[in-house]
Amino acid sequence: MSSPSIALDIQPKRPTRRVLPGFHLTLGYTLFYLGLIVLIPLSALLFKTFTLTWVEFWSAVASPRVLASYRLTFGASFLAALFNVFFGLLLAWVLVRYEFPGKKIIDALVDLPFALPTAVAGISLTALLAGNGWIGQYLEPLGIELAFNRNGIVIALIFISLPFVVRTVQPVLEDAEKELEEAATCLGASRWQTFRYVIFPSIAPALLTGFAMAFARAVGEYGSVIFIAGNMPMISEITPLIIIGKLEQYDYAGATAVATVMLGISFVLLLIINGLQSWQRRRAGGKS
Repeated sequence: MSSPSIALDIQPKRPTRRVLPGFHLTLGYTLFYLGLIVLIPLSALLFKTFTLTWVEFWSAVASPRVLASYRLTFGASFLAALFNVFFGLLLAWVLVRYEFPGKKIIDALVDLPFALPTAVAGISLTALLAGNGWIGQYLEPLGIELAFNRNGIVIALIFISLPFVVRTVQPVLEDAEKELEEAATCLGASRWQTFRYVIFPSIAPALLTGFAMAFARAVGEYGSVIFIAGNMPMISEITPLIIIGKLEQYDYAGATAVATVMLGISFVLLLIINGLQSWQRRRAGGKS
């Protein structure tokens, strides 16, 4: 008895169409571009630093003046980023959850520090906060000095790094599921409990990302700070100004040595923050 023939309708698989060329070509171009723009300049920085002996390197990066600039630069950057985490979240919340006249104008003003030249920002802040400025002339008689000291540095760093937190948190708040908040309210949760247990876990990774971006931006800031800092050695002198001073003295190896230390510290701090982000995501995934 012959078995019935079974016709199989086998269609050949169509190759997946991609917008960009093949993986190998795209990856090769990516690595080439990354090496050309990032890795080669950083390698040149390290190679120039290696021309110093250990004693010369330590003398360049660990003098009392340079150590004071490290403390000021990283301390002021941390305070500015921490300040922007709170007020950046508040601003993002208002822009996402409320409707009011002039909302689009305020939303556009958030991006102003991105487009404004940093020197213009420094001059503007100095005109406002100096002893004869529009605001400083009323604060200085009260003993409040906001310009030509460390206070001015923190204010300038807050100004230039605010958009990083707002623009990182804003889309996360827009995509948040409001049904979860309504369910928490229906179950008797207070506003603080709803924020703490429902909203904050979902936006915590974005807040950490915004903090890291704001911190990294503030560490390398130069243009807006030098006009309002006072630039007094051991008091209000930031590390980028130390590097510029060494370059003006043709001490290129010393400048690259200080820059290498800043690069290493920034890299370690960003690595720690990324680790905290990964831990936060795993924790949120485990709870879900």
